[in-house]
Amino acid sequence: MIAIITGAYGAIGKAIVEGVAQHGFEVVMVGRNEEKLMTAVHEMSKKVPGSVIHYKALDLSREKEIINFSREWTGPLHLLINNAATAPRRRTETPEGIEMQFAANVLSYFWMTHYFLGYIIDPSFARIVNVASYWAGDLDLRDLEFRKRNYNSDTAYRQSKQANRMLTAVFAEQLKPKGITINVCHPGDVNSKLSNDLGFVGHETPEQGADTPVWLAVSRDVSGTTGQYFEHRRRQSCPFIKNKKESDELFQICLNYCTV
Repeated sequence: MIAIITGAYGAIGKAIVEGVAQHGFEVVMVGRNEEKLMTAVHEMSKKVPGSVIHYKALDLSREKEIINFSREWTGPLHLLINNAATAPRRRTETPEGIEMQFAANVLSYFWMTHYFLGYIIDPSFARIVNVASYWAGDLDLRDLEFRKRNYNSDTAYRQSKQANRMLTAVFAEQLKPKGITINVCHPGDVNSKLSNDLGFVGHETPEQGADTPVWLAVSRDVSGTTGQYFEHRRRQSCPFIKNKKESDELFQICLNYCTV
């Protein structure tokens, strides 16, 4: 079986790759920095002897690069883990003029799911896992890109993680008839570049941080479970997911950012 994991050379990302590879998946690690990807592939291959691990360097904040990646894919795809995230302290935009956190943390999840769905077709195993956070909130459907609000990195990050949860629920409803499950989770609190950019240190190991995403990716315990939010392997009630009206509206907004 084949898995794509985004944000794959960060602390949690590498631990997710290791955990998934240990369960026999062929893994494609995706991220922006090719040198870091090559180093991570070498490291993971040594940690999991006999594993098959590749990489694809691309900028996940740019739709056209994801489209090109999907067109190059020969399929099938059994597992997609959206894990990429960024938290710039100042408001920045992609070359297409999209606010960076919204593009990388929200739209990349949406685009990867949207453009790779045609390959997730194996009825025996078809899963998507979105890595979000318990630190979520502040979403403003009228100003998702902070064009009116004063930009604050923490607020933008919280908004993006709320969006991850909401979009997971909408995708789950649409994909359930196809036998594709999609769930969202908070990883552990790990000392990583992302957590440092957000002003946190983290107290858990990368392996602890990756535990819930890997469990959602491979465990039989969650077979058939879809559209749910998890922390520490436990399903949690999520007020954002319950707000179907706003979730559907957010989904449509993100769909409008798709050119294909």
